[in-house]
Amino acid sequence: MFVKKHILSSATSFATPYYVIKGKLPGPAFMVVSGIHGNETGSIRAAQELVNLLNQRRLFIDCGTLIVIPKINKEAYRKRIRGVPDLNRAFPRKRNTPAQHPLAAALFLLAQRYRPSWYLDLHEANGLSQRNPKRLGQTLIVNSESRGLAVVKDIIKSMNRSISIQSNHFNIRLRELPGSSRTAAARILGAKAVTVETCWSLERTVRIKYQMDIVCRFLRAAGLMD
Repeated sequence: MFVKKHILSSATSFATPYYVIKGKLPGPAFMVVSGIHGNETGSIRAAQELVNLLNQRRLFIDCGTLIVIPKINKEAYRKRIRGVPDLNRAFPRKRNTPAQHPLAAALFLLAQRYRPSWYLDLHEANGLSQRNPKRLGQTLIVNSESRGLAVVKDIIKSMNRSISIQSNHFNIRLRELPGSSRTAAARILGAKAVTVETCWSLERTVRIKYQMDIVCRFLRAAGLMD
């Protein structure tokens, strides 16, 4: 396994690190993105901790290529705000249409370069979906026609078996969000794209644990990890 640090948008004020982890064997590309919204600190920490564990060789990518961008919107993170404008409405909505923000454009170009088979966008939301179906906390969100739908359902089932508190269980949501990184990756790149939402009302350590657990389950399902 080989881990290399790069800089996205290196010559701009938006510069932020990303990491490319290559396994010893060939395999699919897999992207994990976090920090599109700067106030969602649990998901940002989970992505960074994933990189830390890979650097320490406490986690291994056996085959394929994993690309992790832990903190896309560094300025929003510094201010602990969602971000203005909302970066998750600025991605291309159709083929051959531009992104509406330089960071969204840079991230989408990176995704185009690697053409990931899976694309996970880590977020956090208000409200437990188990208590209120209108809320997005503790959900995995996919487009209704996603080729990854069966895997998403299996991961929700396995996650929920590991969570003793029923109100913390995860649910699936089928929806498109034009302008979001997930929908752009699904529509334009054909990726099996998933938004992972943990709930802000839970302890931060619990949210981080759930995010990391879900990412690792997807990596195993995609064949990058044993």
